[in-house]
Amino acid sequence: MQSRIPSTDPTGDGHGGQLSVEMASVVASARRRATRDGDAQIDTAHLLHALLESAPGARDAFDGGPPQIARLLGYLVQRTIGYGLRWYGSVEDSGALPVLDGGAAPGWSPSAAAAMDTAAGRAHARGADLATGVDLLAALAHDRECRAVEVLHRAGVDLDALTKRLLDDAACQEPT
Repeated sequence: MQSRIPSTDPTGDGHGGQLSVEMASVVASARRRATRDGDAQIDTAHLLHALLESAPGARDAFDGGPPQIARLLGYLVQRTIGYGLRWYGSVEDSGALPVLDGGAAPGWSPSAAAAMDTAAGRAHARGADLATGVDLLAALAHDRECRAVEVLHRAGVDLDALTKRLLDDAACQEPT
Protein backbone atom coordinates (compact mmCIF):
# COMPACT_ATOMS: atom_id res chain seq x y z
CA MET A 1 0.00 0.00 0.00
CA GLN A 2 1.37 3.41 -0.95
CA SER A 3 1.69 6.08 1.72
CA ARG A 4 -0.97 8.78 1.69
CA ILE A 5 1.70 11.32 2.67
CA PRO A 6 3.50 12.73 -0.37
CA SER A 7 7.24 12.53 -0.79
CA THR A 8 9.19 13.80 2.19
CA ASP A 9 11.52 15.46 -0.30
CA PRO A 10 9.11 17.34 -2.56
CA THR A 11 11.78 19.14 -4.54
CA GLY A 12 13.70 15.95 -5.25
CA ASP A 13 17.07 17.54 -4.49
CA GLY A 14 17.87 15.63 -1.31
CA HIS A 15 17.30 18.53 1.12
CA GLY A 16 13.83 17.48 2.24
CA GLY A 17 14.96 14.48 4.25
CA GLN A 18 12.53 12.79 6.59
CA LEU A 19 9.67 14.65 8.18
CA SER A 20 9.21 15.18 11.88
CA VAL A 21 5.91 14.02 13.33
CA GLU A 22 4.74 17.63 13.39
CA MET A 23 5.70 18.24 9.75
CA ALA A 24 4.21 14.90 8.62
CA SER A 25 0.95 16.05 10.22
CA VAL A 26 1.18 19.42 8.44
CA VAL A 27 1.83 17.77 5.06
CA ALA A 28 -0.99 15.26 5.53
CA SER A 29 -3.41 18.03 6.51
CA ALA A 30 -2.32 20.20 3.55
CA ARG A 31 -2.79 17.24 1.20
CA ARG A 32 -6.33 16.63 2.56
CA ARG A 33 -7.16 20.33 2.12
CA ALA A 34 -5.87 20.36 -1.45
CA THR A 35 -7.88 17.24 -2.27
CA ARG A 36 -11.02 18.59 -0.60
CA ASP A 37 -10.61 21.90 -2.48
CA GLY A 38 -10.25 20.04 -5.78
CA ASP A 39 -6.69 21.30 -6.23
CA ALA A 40 -4.15 19.11 -8.00
CA GLN A 41 -1.31 20.50 -5.92
CA ILE A 42 -0.56 21.52 -2.37
CA ASP A 43 0.10 25.25 -2.39
CA THR A 44 1.47 27.58 0.26
CA ALA A 45 -2.00 28.58 1.48
CA HIS A 46 -2.75 24.89 2.16
CA LEU A 47 0.54 24.68 4.09
CA LEU A 48 -0.25 27.82 6.09
CA HIS A 49 -3.72 26.51 6.99
CA ALA A 50 -2.23 23.18 8.10
CA LEU A 51 0.47 24.96 10.14
CA LEU A 52 -2.10 27.02 12.02
CA GLU A 53 -4.04 23.87 12.86
CA SER A 54 -1.16 21.47 13.58
CA ALA A 55 1.94 23.37 14.69
CA PRO A 56 1.68 25.16 18.05
CA GLY A 57 5.08 26.82 17.59
CA ALA A 58 3.93 28.36 14.31
CA ARG A 59 0.76 29.68 15.96
CA ASP A 60 2.82 31.14 18.80
CA ALA A 61 4.94 33.13 16.32
CA PHE A 62 2.08 35.55 15.66
CA ASP A 63 2.05 38.52 18.01
CA GLY A 64 -1.70 39.11 17.57
CA GLY A 65 -2.57 36.03 19.63
CA PRO A 66 -5.84 34.12 19.24
CA PRO A 67 -7.72 36.98 17.52
CA GLN A 68 -5.10 37.15 14.76
CA ILE A 69 -5.07 33.35 14.36
CA ALA A 70 -8.87 33.39 14.11
CA ARG A 71 -8.70 36.10 11.44
CA LEU A 72 -6.11 34.09 9.49
CA LEU A 73 -8.18 30.92 9.71
CA GLY A 74 -11.22 32.90 8.58
CA TYR A 75 -9.44 34.02 5.41
CA LEU A 76 -8.21 30.49 4.77
CA VAL A 77 -11.71 29.04 5.20
CA GLN A 78 -13.07 31.66 2.80
CA ARG A 79 -10.70 30.25 0.21
CA THR A 80 -12.86 27.16 -0.11
CA ILE A 81 -16.09 29.15 -0.39
CA GLY A 82 -15.18 31.74 -2.94
CA TYR A 83 -12.25 34.02 -2.44
CA GLY A 84 -9.78 31.34 -3.53
CA LEU A 85 -11.66 30.63 -6.74
CA ARG A 86 -9.36 32.93 -8.66
CA TRP A 87 -6.58 30.51 -7.71
CA TYR A 88 -8.58 27.45 -8.77
CA GLY A 89 -6.95 25.53 -11.59
CA SER A 90 -3.81 27.68 -11.61
CA VAL A 91 -0.33 26.70 -10.54
CA GLU A 92 1.14 28.80 -7.76
CA ASP A 93 4.57 29.93 -8.84
CA SER A 94 6.15 32.86 -7.04
CA GLY A 95 9.43 32.33 -8.87
CA ALA A 96 11.04 30.79 -5.78
CA LEU A 97 11.71 27.59 -7.72
CA PRO A 98 12.15 27.48 -11.49
CA VAL A 99 9.37 25.61 -13.26
CA LEU A 100 11.09 23.34 -15.75
CA ASP A 101 8.80 20.47 -16.50
CA GLY A 102 5.86 20.52 -14.08
CA GLY A 103 6.84 17.01 -12.91
CA ALA A 104 9.76 18.02 -10.72
CA ALA A 105 7.61 17.91 -7.58
CA PRO A 106 4.37 16.08 -8.37
CA GLY A 107 1.50 17.14 -6.16
CA TRP A 108 3.23 20.34 -5.02
CA SER A 109 3.11 23.88 -6.39
CA PRO A 110 6.60 25.18 -7.16
CA SER A 111 6.26 27.68 -4.29
CA ALA A 112 5.17 25.02 -1.79
CA ALA A 113 8.01 22.71 -2.84
CA ALA A 114 10.48 25.59 -2.48
CA ALA A 115 9.09 26.40 0.98
CA MET A 116 9.56 22.80 2.12
CA ASP A 117 13.12 22.83 0.81
CA THR A 118 13.84 26.19 2.46
CA ALA A 119 12.43 24.91 5.78
CA ALA A 120 14.74 21.88 5.60
CA GLY A 121 17.68 24.16 4.80
CA ARG A 122 16.82 26.41 7.75
CA ALA A 123 16.76 23.38 10.07
CA HIS A 124 20.08 22.14 8.66
CA ALA A 125 21.65 25.60 9.14
CA ARG A 126 20.89 25.52 12.85
CA GLY A 127 22.18 21.95 13.17
CA ALA A 128 18.82 20.17 13.35
CA ASP A 129 18.02 17.03 11.38
CA LEU A 130 14.34 17.80 10.90
CA ALA A 131 12.43 20.96 10.06
CA THR A 132 9.71 22.25 12.37
CA GLY A 133 6.51 24.14 11.71
CA VAL A 134 8.33 27.35 12.63
CA ASP A 135 10.92 26.60 9.93
CA LEU A 136 8.14 26.20 7.38
CA LEU A 137 6.36 29.36 8.54
CA ALA A 138 9.63 31.28 8.15
CA ALA A 139 10.06 29.89 4.65
CA LEU A 140 6.51 30.90 3.72
CA ALA A 141 6.93 34.42 5.15
CA HIS A 142 10.19 34.85 3.26
CA ASP A 143 8.55 34.26 -0.15
CA ARG A 144 6.67 37.55 -0.49
CA GLU A 145 4.97 36.46 -3.74
CA CYS A 146 3.33 33.24 -2.50
CA ARG A 147 -0.35 32.69 -1.70
CA ALA A 148 0.33 32.20 2.01
CA VAL A 149 1.83 35.68 2.21
CA GLU A 150 -1.20 37.10 0.40
CA VAL A 151 -3.40 35.58 3.13
CA LEU A 152 -1.08 36.86 5.88
CA HIS A 153 -1.19 40.34 4.36
CA ARG A 154 -5.01 40.33 4.03
CA ALA A 155 -5.30 39.29 7.69
CA GLY A 156 -3.20 42.27 8.74
CA VAL A 157 -0.05 40.40 9.75
CA ASP A 158 3.05 42.62 9.87
CA LEU A 159 5.29 40.47 7.68
CA ASP A 160 8.48 42.33 8.56
CA ALA A 161 7.85 41.88 12.29
CA LEU A 162 6.91 38.21 11.80
CA THR A 163 10.03 37.53 9.75
CA LYS A 164 12.23 39.26 12.34
CA ARG A 165 10.63 37.27 15.17
CA LEU A 166 11.18 34.02 13.28
CA LEU A 167 14.83 34.89 12.58
CA ASP A 168 15.37 35.80 16.24
CA ASP A 169 13.72 32.52 17.33
CA ALA A 170 15.97 30.51 14.98
CA ALA A 171 19.06 32.17 16.44
CA CYS A 172 17.97 31.09 19.94
CA GLN A 173 17.05 27.49 19.11
CA GLU A 174 19.34 24.64 20.10
CA PRO A 175 20.02 21.88 17.55
CA THR A 176 17.61 18.97 17.85
